[in-house]
Amino acid sequence: MRTLLALLALATFTTAAEPVYLTLADFTDAKGEAPSGGWTTEGDNTIHLSGKGGGALISKNEYSNFELEWEWKVNAKGNNGIKYWVTQIGGKEWLGIEYQMIDDSGHPDGLKGGSHTTASIYDIKQPVEGKALKPAGEWNTSKIVVQDGKIQHWLNGALACEADTTTPEWKERIAKSKFKNKEGFAPGKGKIMLTEHGDETWFRNIKLTAK
Repeated sequence: MRTLLALLALATFTTAAEPVYLTLADFTDAKGEAPSGGWTTEGDNTIHLSGKGGGALISKNEYSNFELEWEWKVNAKGNNGIKYWVTQIGGKEWLGIEYQMIDDSGHPDGLKGGSHTTASIYDIKQPVEGKALKPAGEWNTSKIVVQDGKIQHWLNGALACEADTTTPEWKERIAKSKFKNKEGFAPGKGKIMLTEHGDETWFRNIKLTAK
């Protein structure tokens, strides 16, 4: 019995996922080529997008359950985000659930409020009121937790938005969103995307733990 328990413990230890830090080497552009066009690596594990023209970056690996934590900042009136469960819809569009990163008080989309503001499940569910968002130009810390269909968006140490994608409520929200006609949207697994909306953005210490 002791031998069996020891083997089980060893198996659990050896299969437990270790956190990894994602770099540009873990992503490609939409055509499968190396990142270019304004995407560069800077010191202290920072990925810098200089502005328009770089295109979105897509991870080489797919994930289902995971925890993703990173620091970020955008310039004044800037807009960007991280998407997950990203798949190619209709053989052409790379789409997924987006953690919105935006200048809430300066960008036109952020000024719409609701599900277009920082930490929202973009165009699907708005974040809580009174979230602790730092202004454009300052570093924020964000986290996405995904487990068995349940998703959470954290901002600067506090839970800002959550949803259960296995429920009728989720289907109702999708039906009211811009993704309502995107068959196969957010299937429960997929790639991670660093989006590009034409604004200067910094992503720092992107740490991923697959579960």
